[in-house]
Amino acid sequence: MDLPLLSSILLFISTAQAFQYSELAQYIDSHQEEYVETLRDWVAIESDSSNVLKRPDLHRMMDMTADKLRTMGGNVELVDIGEQELPDGQMLALPKVVTARFGNDANKHTVCVYGHVDVQPAKLEDGWKTDPYNLTDINGNLYGRGASDNKAPVLAWIHAVEAYQALNMELPVNVKFVIEGMEETGSNGLDAMILAQRDTFFSDVDYIIISDCGWLSRRPALTYGTRGNCYFFAEVEGPKQDLHSGVYGGTVIEPMTDLIGILDMLISSNGKILIPGIREAVAPLSDEEWRMYQDIEFDLENYKNKIGVNQLMYSNKVDLLAHMWRYPTVSIHGIEGAFSDPGTKTVIPAKVIAKFSIRQVPNMDPAMVKKQVTDYLHSVFAKRKSPNKLKVTMVIGAKPWLADTQHPLYEAGKAAVKRVFDMDPDLIREGGTIPIARTFQDVTGKSIIMMPIGGFDDGLHSQNEKMSRYNYIEGTKLFIAYLNEVAQINKTSI
Repeated sequence: MDLPLLSSILLFISTAQAFQYSELAQYIDSHQEEYVETLRDWVAIESDSSNVLKRPDLHRMMDMTADKLRTMGGNVELVDIGEQELPDGQMLALPKVVTARFGNDANKHTVCVYGHVDVQPAKLEDGWKTDPYNLTDINGNLYGRGASDNKAPVLAWIHAVEAYQALNMELPVNVKFVIEGMEETGSNGLDAMILAQRDTFFSDVDYIIISDCGWLSRRPALTYGTRGNCYFFAEVEGPKQDLHSGVYGGTVIEPMTDLIGILDMLISSNGKILIPGIREAVAPLSDEEWRMYQDIEFDLENYKNKIGVNQLMYSNKVDLLAHMWRYPTVSIHGIEGAFSDPGTKTVIPAKVIAKFSIRQVPNMDPAMVKKQVTDYLHSVFAKRKSPNKLKVTMVIGAKPWLADTQHPLYEAGKAAVKRVFDMDPDLIREGGTIPIARTFQDVTGKSIIMMPIGGFDDGLHSQNEKMSRYNYIEGTKLFIAYLNEVAQINKTSI
């Protein structure tokens, strides 16, 4: 037997024998109040990446993250990723990306955990029952903006490493962290940073783990796919200034009327996308996928109750899940320039900008979707014979991501879920977009798994976002168990 193979076998045996899950789990249980208080400190920082006025808070959030990892003895760097240009032409510093390393044993696998600590906007008057930036514990649920997306999962990974350290147990794998502060607005600057460090920071990484998603039901899940996102602005411009509707109504062709007219041509009332070429590009649903969807735990009635509707677009589980995960959809998000404040205002807007998106799935290409949407809207607009001007711009073009569920990473995930929760996980896809997954895959060539700990009812991006104490603490145990399972993957299966 050759020495490298013998070394691998001995490492496998020693790791399997040395794992002391019960002691680690007990440590987590005994420190859960400390973990909740740390989350409270993190949630208190209004790290809203979409609001340039909150940029100092975002910088403070990145510093706090780096300090936490430094106190644990990690090899930490704050990586400068440059500036962003604001609409008025001003330049604003992007929040630095935090990288950290724990362990440097060439005989061990190296995993890289990705997360983000920026959040969506939140105000009490939006309909929150509690102050969104004051973590509030109600019946075991920890309410606060960013609690589930993504501060608690990031902290759970940090606590997992801390637990090994506190009990003087050797980490079963080397652990690296990449934590950013611009995920909610498109991860500005991160793609370039990953490309720049492909042959340095990422050179020895074997696997990448992302925990920026959630379960589908009360059953734990492993996520193997996400949709991409093409986000568009459609701008219609007419008069040189806003006009009084009493004085000018009926004499001008109004930009808002044109805009509503072309938006109505994007999607039918039954959800059919009307843009030529979109549906034809979608990868067909395979028999294997259909069977997987049949086995997933998902309750249509609970889903309807959670979102407060009495009717869904589809009436059976497989159709609904397929259209949530692996078929594209068009969503209209808002109209800039329209009057939206309380009260009345009799104005004809001179310029209005519609904001809508199309979620991407395999085998769609954002560049082709951009052309299809632009050509189609201009053709629809031309038929209106309007003197107004139309401008279509794609501001985000994120690709979908899909993993192989037969990869050893997923087998390790199943084993870790079984150990902690005593059940098998659902294998699910995510309807949302995590652009960085595709970037990691394309740039580094490394295998990726998404391992969520967020609940199905956490309210991501919504009012009253929360992370349950149960998911936070048991999720930390899951990460502890998963590091051990990954350590047992044979090197030849990478």
